[in-house]
Amino acid sequence: MKDINTANLPSHVAFIMDGNGRWAKSRLMPRSFGHQHGMERMMGLLQHAFDLGIPTVTVYALSTENLSRPQAELDALFSLFRTYFSKYVHELIEKKARLCILGDISVLPEDVQSSIQSAVQASASFTERCVNIALNYGARDEILRAVNLAVVQGKQLDKEGFANLLYTKGQSDPDLIIRTGKEKRLSNFLLYQAAYAELYFSDKMFPAFSDKDFDAALEEFSNRTRRFGKV
Repeated sequence: MKDINTANLPSHVAFIMDGNGRWAKSRLMPRSFGHQHGMERMMGLLQHAFDLGIPTVTVYALSTENLSRPQAELDALFSLFRTYFSKYVHELIEKKARLCILGDISVLPEDVQSSIQSAVQASASFTERCVNIALNYGARDEILRAVNLAVVQGKQLDKEGFANLLYTKGQSDPDLIIRTGKEKRLSNFLLYQAAYAELYFSDKMFPAFSDKDFDAALEEFSNRTRRFGKV
């Protein structure tokens, strides 16, 4: 932490939580074991971000493409979501953090949808902090959805108007996107919002991505010069 310029911390950090399954496989455990530990690590990183004064955190929990995974893995994920939204929503409320969902959850099991909606409603009044969870999310789908909404409404949009049709309406764009798991791509995540985000890639699998690893990413971010296309 000593080398982090605290005056230059991001206000919005997004995580691509990659490597849960590979982390579990390396321990001769099922992929569901990795997803469980990834969820626990996510809660730890949320707390660390809030402790540092970072008000908005977005996590990529389930992509549209992930729905093509084996049904057994999806069932384990849905079970994890049931546990998460019932167990941790109280922690978010204690932190005065608003929960927002990015993506189309209508394809998820009805009881999972109900748990998610209850958690969203319970935290809807908070404005100090925000946790975005991307579920059945794909950036191309999000952009097409926004375009179709504009067509239906007969609108010709400027940048602000278009941003207001995205799932992240009213939020600042991510300043920093962190991807774990060795891969170096965005994988259809926040493509419009990430136009000027700083990118940070870690070889660590997500369950092994510690608070100190997060600090290292923040330190690098704090020492970058962001020009936004200007001199």
